[in-house]
Amino acid sequence: MANVVINKLVIIGVGLIGGSFALALRKAGLVRHIVGIGRSRENLQRACDLGVIDEIAGDLALALKGADLVLLAMPVGQTGKIMAQIAPHLEAGTIVTDAGSTKQDVVAAARSFLPGHLQNFVPGHPIAGAELSGVAAASADLFRDKNLVLTPLDETSTEAVTRVTELWQGCGARVSQMRADQHDAILATMSHLPHVLAFTLMNHVCTSASDKPEELLRFAGSGFRDFTRIAGSSPEMWRDICLANREALLKQIDAYQNELTNLREMLARGDGQALEKIFADARDARQRWLKDKS
Repeated sequence: MANVVINKLVIIGVGLIGGSFALALRKAGLVRHIVGIGRSRENLQRACDLGVIDEIAGDLALALKGADLVLLAMPVGQTGKIMAQIAPHLEAGTIVTDAGSTKQDVVAAARSFLPGHLQNFVPGHPIAGAELSGVAAASADLFRDKNLVLTPLDETSTEAVTRVTELWQGCGARVSQMRADQHDAILATMSHLPHVLAFTLMNHVCTSASDKPEELLRFAGSGFRDFTRIAGSSPEMWRDICLANREALLKQIDAYQNELTNLREMLARGDGQALEKIFADARDARQRWLKDKS
């Protein structure tokens, strides 16, 4: 990997992902100065105190002046608004990339609000995270050995893709490329649906327990804790992700509902053989997956 050092990095949304990107690049020696932009002055000051960023932006135009790279790391629902705000101040050579969990909406926003900058726009998604949010949860090793998907536009220059690829590789990520629609279909199954299920199960348990959910939860074991871990994620972020990818997610919810219906019918008729088979198939599939990962 080429040693591509960027002089000035601007991060819009200095939370778990944006903060971890900053820390990872610092650890790799690939950035000299980091400017943070965000809604909360308190969070940005925390980022400064933790050494995640060097400067809190007081003026958008000044912050973007001389920027080599801008990372959009805020909730995807804010993408269009932020792109419209930065568009007048972007310099010709500034690369813009993002970390959104959906990509078709991000690409559409770029075509609407950054039409003159598409050659330097590289949509991306680090498939890494934690149940905690905010800059205090940021880690320099968050992306190590994690997948990072880029979905470049036809207009995106090879040079911009190469530079963003090298920076994410510097963070320890495994970088690949695919179409935006392909990304959204895959993530609806592998990330968005599981989060919806975790949130829903947590709500179900708490509402089914009448006015004393703690009476049920005190009997929760490690399986319940592991299954609902991601229900600790940011509600705002996941609201935006679900709405942005709703067509693909609706298909997955419907398909999953069909699986539940089939299982319910097996249970209702007392078909132990059928239940054991679907449980065995799931166990075997998981074991093959874990073996392939190792």
